Amino acid sequence: MKKTSLFTIALVALICIQIREANAQQNLDSFKERFAKAENENLVKRYQGIITSKGIENGLYKIQKTGVSTAPVKNACEAFLKSLSKEQLAKTQFGIQDKEWQKWSNVDNGLYKRQGVSLKEMSSEQRKLAFDLMQVALSAKGLQLSKDIMKTDQTLRELNDDNPIYDEELYFFTIMGKPSMTEPWGWQIDGHHLVINYFILGDQVVMTPVFMGGEPIVTLSGKYNGNVIFQDEQNSGLKLMQALSAEQQNQAILSKDKGRNNIQAEAFSDSKTIDYQGLSASQLTEEQKEKLLDLTNQYISNLEDGHAKVTMADIKNHLNNTWFSWIGKTDDNAVFYYRIHSPVILIEFDHQGPIGTREQSNGATRNHIHTIVRTPNGNDYGKDLLGQHLKEHHKD
Repeated sequence: MKKTSLFTIALVALICIQIREANAQQNLDSFKERFAKAENENLVKRYQGIITSKGIENGLYKIQKTGVSTAPVKNACEAFLKSLSKEQLAKTQFGIQDKEWQKWSNVDNGLYKRQGVSLKEMSSEQRKLAFDLMQVALSAKGLQLSKDIMKTDQTLRELNDDNPIYDEELYFFTIMGKPSMTEPWGWQIDGHHLVINYFILGDQVVMTPVFMGGEPIVTLSGKYNGNVIFQDEQNSGLKLMQALSAEQQNQAILSKDKGRNNIQAEAFSDSKTIDYQGLSASQLTEEQKEKLLDLTNQYISNLEDGHAKVTMADIKNHLNNTWFSWIGKTDDNAVFYYRIHSPVILIEFDHQGPIGTREQSNGATRNHIHTIVRTPNGNDYGKDLLGQHLKEHHKD
């Protein structure tokens, strides 16, 4: 009788495990289908970029000399491409107008299939050359943040029973066009919590969309114990909000109730309508405007220093038509969302609900952050500049 009871218990336990695994697989398949559908819907739309309900604002972007050379990026990319095998090259290089630009997502590798060649597939020399490309294209800050984001995926792997969907080397590189000083081209890195799109035309650079995020934000165990990201973006945003008057805060706050996910312009949002909301920068004091610009620069300064200054100059030109909005509370320990939005920049910061850390929380947490940077009105992926170039130089 005792043996029968033990057998029955074991059998029930096994059945429960199988049911749980089947349900997990069903949920995984459902998520895969959902993301595949969202991507397809995004790709079939006629691209317009992020616009407001008033429609696209034209004439914002011009092909011009910046005086900041892109030769180091070209040379680094050529060295990287030269190192690839024929098989690697075939799945890494695409045409400049290819839809591959828009095929990216911030979700983990178990939910989304990526193009290109990953760091994991590369030899040690190829990985060095890939990071050399990032080093000359990004600032020292931007490169370090990118590497630290990759580290968080290793931590998630450790926290999730060595699950291979998380991996610090599953970040995929693709090249669009051919490196050139005169013709348009660019590159992309795509992986969990890190996506960079980098378009080049002459000495002009458009580095958007850029998705950067992470979980955990503060690593307390494992290989990368002590790794910390996004504290400046978080704390500077809160300090700006706390520096506003009560009346200004009331205008900026869209809601005091913070959800698990408030971000608007993540993956598959290339042609989305997002209206200006919140507090206009025209109503800020000079000191408050400087705080807003400093916060904006937290994101733009991930780009190589010279090109970042060019981008910031354009943002400053539209400062009085820039809007700052907020969701959540404003105390020192608050979880929140904020958005900086003008005709030429869209930045979002969002405290998210926990997913990979098994943290027990029904709402948002400071230990999971998503950010996105976009160039509104049709110039994500440098598409506005590309269109002008093709119209002028490739009329046939």
